Amino acid sequence: MTTEVQRPWRGGRALGLGDRGDAPPAGRHDARDARHSGSSAGDDQPSGGWFARHPAWPVTALLAGYPLWWALGVADFMWIILAVPMVGRMLAWHRSGSRKIRVPAGFGLWLIFLLWVLAGLPMLTLTAPGTVKSAVAHRLISFVLRAVSYGGVTVLLLYVGNLTERELSRRRLAWLLGLVALYAVAGGIGGVVAPHFQFRSPMLLLIPHSLQTNVQIQASMHPGFAQVQNVFGTPGGQRFGTTGLQGFGATGGQGRPKAPFDYTNAWGNSLSILLPWLIVGWWILGTRRQRLIGGSAVVIALVPLIYSLNRGVWIGIGLSVCYLAVRMAAKGKLALLGVICAAIAVVGVAVLATPLHGVISQRLQNGKSNDLRATLSAVAMKDALASPVLGYGDTRQEIGSPSSIAIGPTPSCGNCGQTPVGGNGQLWLLLICNGIVGAALYLSFFAYGSWRYRRDTSPYGLAGVLVLLLSFVYMFAYVAVTAPLGFTMLAYALLWRNDQARRQSAAGPPGAGTMLGAARPASIPGGRADYAGSPA
Repeated sequence: MTTEVQRPWRGGRALGLGDRGDAPPAGRHDARDARHSGSSAGDDQPSGGWFARHPAWPVTALLAGYPLWWALGVADFMWIILAVPMVGRMLAWHRSGSRKIRVPAGFGLWLIFLLWVLAGLPMLTLTAPGTVKSAVAHRLISFVLRAVSYGGVTVLLLYVGNLTERELSRRRLAWLLGLVALYAVAGGIGGVVAPHFQFRSPMLLLIPHSLQTNVQIQASMHPGFAQVQNVFGTPGGQRFGTTGLQGFGATGGQGRPKAPFDYTNAWGNSLSILLPWLIVGWWILGTRRQRLIGGSAVVIALVPLIYSLNRGVWIGIGLSVCYLAVRMAAKGKLALLGVICAAIAVVGVAVLATPLHGVISQRLQNGKSNDLRATLSAVAMKDALASPVLGYGDTRQEIGSPSSIAIGPTPSCGNCGQTPVGGNGQLWLLLICNGIVGAALYLSFFAYGSWRYRRDTSPYGLAGVLVLLLSFVYMFAYVAVTAPLGFTMLAYALLWRNDQARRQSAAGPPGAGTMLGAARPASIPGGRADYAGSPA
């Protein structure tokens, strides 16, 4: 598996890269470092064009260019599109013999899950209990898109895991994930300030008119800052003058931030699993300016997170704070634990002293989606029990609605009734599409990763395991395909890469013994101190 390049010798002692590790300064590698990183010296300086010398460009383009892909309406498809050059590069490595493609621990579980997804293809012709009949062609399109999305994030996991520290350092990847978090925070503020702002993607001109009415295409090709929904049950809007929320929901609904994603749920899910990387990449390992930006963004993110009305994300954020507090207490870092407690107190006072508490109160009093979610979950469970091995290959639409089986779409209400089963959470999606066995395989992969890397107490380890654990919290309420699952896979890749660096740090460079436990801090160029890690 991929391991990290060691820092040069200092004072007769090899300084390993561990808890806050990163790539050594440019120009300080030699053949010994290259051998120790699991690649030859020639691999570190490949011949060919710019793309061959910079193999991390697809990852950088995907993450750094996310607002562009969102504006073009192709953000969800870029996980698939950019997987193509990644596959090409890995095939080139394999054919030339310059690099052996490695897989992370537990990958067999994920590979079996992918095969299980494909095995569900024949089930598309069946009608699941409690659902309406629909055209098999429509199911096939949805099946293919979901399957290639799973394939795309799988390629991303393998590709990032097989890049060297010189090509894409862990610190750089954490920084890029933090950058997407900044995009999400900015988009969230836009959703609060200008919830009705949206525009037509130029890509819409390339889509046939017959397909432009599709709900998913409508959402992708009309990017906006927010989803305006009547969550509070206030027809015609309400200004909440008594709580100071003037404008929030003033035009027939509440603006729930979503940029740079298509839906509010995807925005909240993604932001909450990206914030740990913003803290790691911009605060812990960042420059003074990056720490200022990252710290400010984390505080500012509180506003759009509350205005998103995402109760699941609120729970996830709360559990994340508890998780960090427990890990800090277990390590005996009482000072950091005190900082966390103080931050909780400050946030609590800020919420109570501002209109934000009114938003939370209103949301908790209006659970209009509870009955619908409960009904869809029950149908998904019923369908999973009817076909527990393979599921039904794709989602189905429930008969009627929670109110009556007679309710269905009409010319005046196209969204009435017949809600897609499995659209209310990744768990329910897995159950109806892939059965109980398929869902178990999917969850086992991430459960294994959480357990395997549980002893990694470095910033990468704490953030990565937290992201994997959050996927179990959100699976009841949010669908992970595609962006949230992609970010989770990148967290898995960081855990994998960091595990290899920690093992290398424990072993030491060739002929050096295992003296890294006493290594003194080494500075990161332009950043904070880098400390040698302890073995897992």
